[in-house]
Amino acid sequence: MADKPVVEVSGLGKTVDNGGEPLTILQDISFAVMPGETVAIVGASGSGKSTLLGLLAGLDLPTAGAVALDATDLSTLDEDRRARLRGRLLGFVFQSFQLLPSLNALENVMLPLELAGVAGATGIAGEWLERVGLGHRLKHYPKHLSGGEQQRVALARAFAPSPRLVLADEPTGNLDAATGQQIIELMFDLNARQGTTLLLVTHDEAIAARCRRTLRIQSGQLTG
Repeated sequence: MADKPVVEVSGLGKTVDNGGEPLTILQDISFAVMPGETVAIVGASGSGKSTLLGLLAGLDLPTAGAVALDATDLSTLDEDRRARLRGRLLGFVFQSFQLLPSLNALENVMLPLELAGVAGATGIAGEWLERVGLGHRLKHYPKHLSGGEQQRVALARAFAPSPRLVLADEPTGNLDAATGQQIIELMFDLNARQGTTLLLVTHDEAIAARCRRTLRIQSGQLTG
């Protein structure tokens, strides 16, 4: 249903043991993201942005509150079921690209499709690499690709399985300004064409301004 949040966060908190003393990383975070929204999460380094993204993906569990993806409370799922939910709903774009070095560009994009049991993974992956301008680099391994090319492969990998939600963590952080701008333009274009929901962690106000809405985190809490 169009009126059901893709992401719903209620009273979310994360505390870790810091040498015998509790360290609060996130506290009382609540928000919802609707289908098709583009939302930026902005904050200084160490404010808890990446921790929040990990909790939203079910890669980590909160110490308080709840995260629901597509109306499924992640705390009700074991690790295997959370992984299956991620495979079905989520695409990821990381600052450090996170391509598998032993796989070429085509194989990196094919991987989530094959894990999801999608038929015709080779053709779909090839089409997506064409879309991001790398149709001529299908057989190249990450070490033979520039940073911008690696992030284009990562974008193709994220969008190829037609996820409901793409989570992007500082996607231009390891790129020069000009390459980063190209990647952002491409990401927003792919997102608009696919009608995907985009949740983007960034410290760049210009990138955040491209999103429909901005959530600001300061010292582990939403502000404003």
